[in-house]
Amino acid sequence: MGIEVVVEGLTKSFGRRHVWRDVTLTLPPGEVSVMLGPSGTGKTVFLKSLIGLLKPDSGRVLVDGIDVVHCSERQLYQVRKRFGVLFQDGALFGSLNLYDNIAFPLREHTKKSEAEIRRIVGERMEMVGLTGEERKVPGEISGGMRKRAGLARALVLDPQIILCDEPDSGLDPVRTAYLSQLLIDLNAQIDATILIVTHNIQVARTVPDNMGMLFRGDLVMFGPREVLLTSEVPAVAQFLDGRRIGPIGMSEEKDEATIAMEQAHIEAGQLDGGAGADLRVVVPQLEPTPGLPPRQAVQRRKSRVMSILHTLPPQAQQAIMASLSTADLERYRMNTAPVPLTRPAGAPPGPAGSAPPGAGGPRASGPPPQGPAGTPPQTGPAGPVTAQTRPMRPAGPPPGSQPPAAPPGRAPDGSAPQGSVPPWPPATPPAEPGPGGRA
Repeated sequence: MGIEVVVEGLTKSFGRRHVWRDVTLTLPPGEVSVMLGPSGTGKTVFLKSLIGLLKPDSGRVLVDGIDVVHCSERQLYQVRKRFGVLFQDGALFGSLNLYDNIAFPLREHTKKSEAEIRRIVGERMEMVGLTGEERKVPGEISGGMRKRAGLARALVLDPQIILCDEPDSGLDPVRTAYLSQLLIDLNAQIDATILIVTHNIQVARTVPDNMGMLFRGDLVMFGPREVLLTSEVPAVAQFLDGRRIGPIGMSEEKDEATIAMEQAHIEAGQLDGGAGADLRVVVPQLEPTPGLPPRQAVQRRKSRVMSILHTLPPQAQQAIMASLSTADLERYRMNTAPVPLTRPAGAPPGPAGSAPPGAGGPRASGPPPQGPAGTPPQTGPAGPVTAQTRPMRPAGPPPGSQPPAAPPGRAPDGSAPQGSVPPWPPATPPAEPGPGGRA
């Protein structure tokens, strides 16, 4: 299984220019995560900091308990063997054929015989669909094939963590769809922790379990995919819709005068360049190709998300509940009765049938939390905890709350009715089932 990567307070600058400040998140073991952000926000710098190729100014990166930022060179060398990296352009050696490119890490870092190397390389090339292409050099193949060869090379040392730096760059939509499916299939087969940096919204909507976004030197949010896909944060909404109107400009910063001028143009009838449809909709996640095993991360992720459901924004809660099957609802003892996202005026609060924290009402003043806008952090013994900074740490139920009432009804398809949010907390769930299902 993949291993957990914990990032705490990471800050990086080049001279006087801050790339990002105080980035805190956790990559859950065995799950697929995506990091979005406009060009120039430091996404590739973040990947290089995770693997120790760049040293941050402050903070920690814990990989299986080892701090990559402050460990010795010997420890760093060993930690790097747990990573596989798919570089943005494939980074293949132009003078070597595909076989020798993919075999290079095995010859460099292991003492395996050529027979063993031949077997491993053959397996990885078959995994990415390159069987029979061993003798071709990078200049003789397409961009998509170079990406797959780079991915095969990243897999030969059996990594527990795979970093993909814009795997879709330079690919047409069809090849991008094939590559997205390939990443899901790989996760099903090896259960590795995967982090993808991309600008491609279709990849971001269909591939990951978790999503984050970097903007203006900060981590806007990181957590379950439903949080970002339903977010009303202006920068997130603009990026997902691909519109000009919003805080993101041609350069990263956009002043008020530019925003006002663009808004005046839109009001005068000029198109804003958006997709023409609301892309902030949670679409079904890709599943492994038939014949492959189910993703083991699915059930782990589902249990984790349900344990922090009450800390998430109401739109994200609604999307998560709508994706649950009847068996899931019974397993987590969820009340499927419609519950309004905001309590009617004058209605008394109550634990049974009430909306979870953050579902309605004004937000307290003060600095915003490090999670999605409008989500108050939960305070525990170790300090504030949010779904974004610790997505795999189950947050405890609110004190004094009661178990929900028996379900009086459900939607025709067995899922939670649209517009409803479950009361919290559910009864203690039973023992973990085998892999399968999806949150």
